[in-house]
Amino acid sequence: MHRRIQARRKHVTEQIVTDKADLRRSLRAKRKDHVAAIDDKVRALLLMRPPAAVTDLLEADDVIGLYHAMGDEAPTRAYAKHFQENGYRIALPYFAEENAAMEFREYTDPFADDDLESGPFDIPQPRSEAPLLDPDILFVPLIGFTEEGHRLGQGKGHYDRFLGANLVRQRIGLAWDAQLVAEMPVEQHDEPLDMIVTPTRLFGPFEKRAAR
Repeated sequence: MHRRIQARRKHVTEQIVTDKADLRRSLRAKRKDHVAAIDDKVRALLLMRPPAAVTDLLEADDVIGLYHAMGDEAPTRAYAKHFQENGYRIALPYFAEENAAMEFREYTDPFADDDLESGPFDIPQPRSEAPLLDPDILFVPLIGFTEEGHRLGQGKGHYDRFLGANLVRQRIGLAWDAQLVAEMPVEQHDEPLDMIVTPTRLFGPFEKRAAR
């Protein structure tokens, strides 16, 4: 009986992993088409500054964690400029090597990126000598999301592990509207978000985090 239960659980887990992989492929293609259809001049005006529902949550000494947007990801540069101009310290993900845990180090030049170097995943990141920071507010990239605050990431688990191990006051997803899905497979280790911002809508803040 015990072996049968273990086998059933293993099958369910494997099915969830497969379903997530299929959903990622579909949503990446959908995101790519969505972004390609937006005129460059229009796209440059989207996600220029965080909505009031976000800025109202900030405290004067907060550290703002962002990600360096790549490809079709929702852009973050305008947010980084806005926060720096308003006196907040900014941090970006840093990896010492591919298998290292994700950390956050200070990002001081969102205008020219002169303080960044290419990391092990070929994503610009702060240099190793940049100060380690603990984000109070963390903007999180995603492949897909639900109205309840569930997030589908790249599949490597970096953000889930970081959020599971660190106290972050607000976890905020940034996304295009096309990345919204009605439902998605959720595993116990998947960390939900407190809020999701798109160019046209704000989801949340959720009264309590979605069940894991």
